[in-house]
Amino acid sequence: MLNFHFAGLAVLFITGVVLSGEIGGVVGQLCGADIGGLVTQCAAYVQKGTPMTDPSEACCELIRQVDIPCACKHVTKEVEQMVDMNKVVHVVSYCGKPVPKGMKCGSYTVPPVSG
Repeated sequence: MLNFHFAGLAVLFITGVVLSGEIGGVVGQLCGADIGGLVTQCAAYVQKGTPMTDPSEACCELIRQVDIPCACKHVTKEVEQMVDMNKVVHVVSYCGKPVPKGMKCGSYTVPPVSG
């Protein structure tokens, strides 16, 4: 199993982006994602049950290559069970990828900025 701030939305994607084997291949081909690299470099930042932390530069380099809206179209319920989508948004945003408020990523909707 692969884990995906959106990539992964992050992941990334975010990342954000962390996806299961079959879907990961599709996203890697269609969305510019290096799935293996994202898992290795970014999974720790988007896993459920861990503290929210800023990602490494190595993770960000991979996140910057991902087409976030494309990756979001491939986020499944299985992916959402493995990753914390709030962390995915954090990672992707931290890495300098715009994450539009209200954007859907799987069943998750990016919340508006609170303030």
